[in-house]
Amino acid sequence: MAERGRRSTSRRQNRSNVPTASLSELVAHLRQNRTQLREEWARRITESQLLTAMTNEEIFTEATSIYDNYVETLESGSVEALQAYARDLSERIIPRGVETQEVVGIVLLLRDVLARSLIAKYPDVSLLNRVFDAYEPAANRIANTVAVSFVQERERIIRQQQEAIRELSTPVLQVRERLLILPIIGLIDPQRARQLTEQLLQAIRANRAKVVVMDITGVPSIDSNVANYLVQTVDASRLMGANVIVTGLSPEIAQTLVVIGVDLSKMDTVGDLQGGIEKAERMLGYKVVPSDESL
Repeated sequence: MAERGRRSTSRRQNRSNVPTASLSELVAHLRQNRTQLREEWARRITESQLLTAMTNEEIFTEATSIYDNYVETLESGSVEALQAYARDLSERIIPRGVETQEVVGIVLLLRDVLARSLIAKYPDVSLLNRVFDAYEPAANRIANTVAVSFVQERERIIRQQQEAIRELSTPVLQVRERLLILPIIGLIDPQRARQLTEQLLQAIRANRAKVVVMDITGVPSIDSNVANYLVQTVDASRLMGANVIVTGLSPEIAQTLVVIGVDLSKMDTVGDLQGGIEKAERMLGYKVVPSDESL
């Protein structure tokens, strides 16, 4: 009984050591055949018309780096270095128009190239199965790591671009000392409305503004949520020591404000931007020449 127990334990230990031994053998094979395998992979990438935004030389350079990171990850079991490289690669190639499916495609191609080389190396099915038992889980983890890193970086870049567009679409301009103009163009959603409020309050503080002219001539429509944000912006600006003059109210927006019950007594409104600037200048004590008399 004791002898059978020792034999059973020995067999379990041998089975548990198989993946580790097979993985080490696999890594050695991939390093010994590095030149041939990466060239085959780069050729397959070009034939599959992936990474078309890159030159053949760039594809080969990146293929070399990805291959080396791939093998290192197989050997160490750690994906941290691969994640860092994938983020760096994504940051460089996403602006050039490389799509997520292209990145996933090249990783799957590498997996296919390596799998074919293993099939050729291990004609014995039982030995091949042992190697694949070690290889497949690691390969799946690597493919998932690269794909997730690329998607996360792509989302980060998109958020940055959206933020830049919003900032460009809602500039706060200083036209005189203590006088700011906020021209708003396009549709306003709750996120943009929050950003608008933050930008305006920061500008009021930075410029020690006393009057703000908020021109919404270029806003086609607003809903109740956005209308309430505008009112909150006016109130917050007043708390910061600045009065807000709203200009460019269209008949449709004015009617919407009335229908949804916005307290218009909290909003100082003027018909157009020129009139709003003239009123703001009078509030600040500047000598104002009416626009019809300056012609």
